[in-house]
Amino acid sequence: MRQRRIKIDASESVAAYHCMSRTVNRERLFDHRAREILRRQFWVVADYCGVEVVTYAILSNHFHVLVRVPARVPVDDQELLRRYQMLYPRPTRYQTDSLKVIREQLATDGPEAVAWRRRQLALMGDISAYMKLVKQRFTKWFNNSHRRIGTLWAERFKSVLVETDPHTLQTMAAYIDLNAVRAGLATDPKDYRWCGYAEAVAGQARAQTGLGIAVAGENWQEVQSTYRLLLFGTGSDPREAKGEITAQAFATVLKSGGRLPLAVVLRCRLRFFTDGAVLGTRAFVARQLEEYRRRTGKRERTRPRSLPALADWGDLATLRNLRRDPIG
Repeated sequence: MRQRRIKIDASESVAAYHCMSRTVNRERLFDHRAREILRRQFWVVADYCGVEVVTYAILSNHFHVLVRVPARVPVDDQELLRRYQMLYPRPTRYQTDSLKVIREQLATDGPEAVAWRRRQLALMGDISAYMKLVKQRFTKWFNNSHRRIGTLWAERFKSVLVETDPHTLQTMAAYIDLNAVRAGLATDPKDYRWCGYAEAVAGQARAQTGLGIAVAGENWQEVQSTYRLLLFGTGSDPREAKGEITAQAFATVLKSGGRLPLAVVLRCRLRFFTDGAVLGTRAFVARQLEEYRRRTGKRERTRPRSLPALADWGDLATLRNLRRDPIG
């Protein structure tokens, strides 16, 4: 049975979101070039919106991206201009002429400059604006490149509010980076070009900084060492990792009350990472639920739900009851 959407807004000064979107009819439309373009859009739009990409994974018919939204800070006119020009490096003639007028009016707060400033600020530090821009810009490129029209995406986008403590963030990040492993496209995510971990291993500073948000370390070498232990369990070599188990074996362990290494569980498709609405400590989930009730006046018949006792999750909990069908 399809569950009704519960819209959760972060009440914390800093928030993180695991966002996902699929192609229409789940068609496998994204070749290598398309994945590369989408990867670039993640970073360009993040710079414009003032948000931080922790990690991501792009497959042939869907993507995942983990984004941290920092506390709002004032953005002056010069920074708005820089971000705007970075987003549109090759402006149209209309954009060029319009920006010239805006520049002239910014110093005196002319009407066109005031309206432009208001439009730009409305897009800063907003996960919905970030996802809308990423998908719109990529759709425009994809349709033009493939001589197609119409919708590209099957849905607006799905999201899970993620607590920003290191344990929750790095667990979610590892689940996202392991997408290619679950799909059988690689045995080690560093060998799958279109994920944040592979980009970080390749030496891209922005990707290394992103994973550094989730994994504490003095430098990238320490971050990578800690993260690979999470990805592979007993060692940094994928041959030392516990292999993926089948859904049937997973269900058997769940029914018997058994436990598995975290590295094994993260290689399974787990619905509480994609459909749980909120992921974090029980206290964090409870705060989000209370804020939702206060804001809407609704008394949702739910409560924080501990994750199935399959592995050592710590104090992780989710909002929705997915115990009967935890496997995607």
